[in-house]
Amino acid sequence: MDTTWKVGRLAEASGLTVRTLHHWDAIGLLSPSSRTAGGHREYTEDDLGRLYLVLALRRLGLGLESIGVCLDAGVDPARVVADHLAGVEAEIAALGGLRERLVRLRDGLAGDEAPAAADLVGALRALGGAGAPERGEVVGRHLDADQVEVLRARAAGLGPAAHYLLEVEWPELYRRAERLRAEGVPAADARVRRLVARMDELSVLFSGGDTAISAGVRAAWREDPAAMSGEPDAPADAWRELAVYLDQARNA
Repeated sequence: MDTTWKVGRLAEASGLTVRTLHHWDAIGLLSPSSRTAGGHREYTEDDLGRLYLVLALRRLGLGLESIGVCLDAGVDPARVVADHLAGVEAEIAALGGLRERLVRLRDGLAGDEAPAAADLVGALRALGGAGAPERGEVVGRHLDADQVEVLRARAAGLGPAAHYLLEVEWPELYRRAERLRAEGVPAADARVRRLVARMDELSVLFSGGDTAISAGVRAAWREDPAAMSGEPDAPADAWRELAVYLDQARNA
């Protein structure tokens, strides 16, 4: 049995195009890690595992940049599979509901009965498609109940993707920024500003653009970086210095 795959074979097996796989290789999202004796690059079983994670996370609603950050930070494959399975089961349930409504509509029309409004509405709906406690306590000290509810509602609206954006990508962005700060990279450096821009995109995604909510979340990071980052050993002083560093990048 072959244990490596050339790009054409993998494209055919995965339903992707060769162009897509070449693009993902170019941006470092998925690169073949084996070479033939002749120097041709081939994908290994480990590469296939990463490809599954890429496709599963994309199906959950994450963009390629977020997926790359999450994979670099490390995601739990079992969690990804469970989220993927939950999505598939939800789709199956939605299709089952649609089937029942269509059967009623078909049988009613076959008997020259006008379709019930409830069945029509149900069919239309079916056609339309179907954080950590410690962090919540810290955030709750800086936001009122209505603001917290906004965060919860927007996170719920993102579905399983919220976990990867909030629990994996966002802390990883902070860790990358901290590494740059510790290396002495100026806050105005383009790398720092890109990280800040992505952090602010995520902030808008969860806060709906409410600046008061965003300010409250940043205050929570300053108060208890260990809880907010999910890293109990996170040094508070360093993370507070990082907050100043990020603000400098925003104002650069």
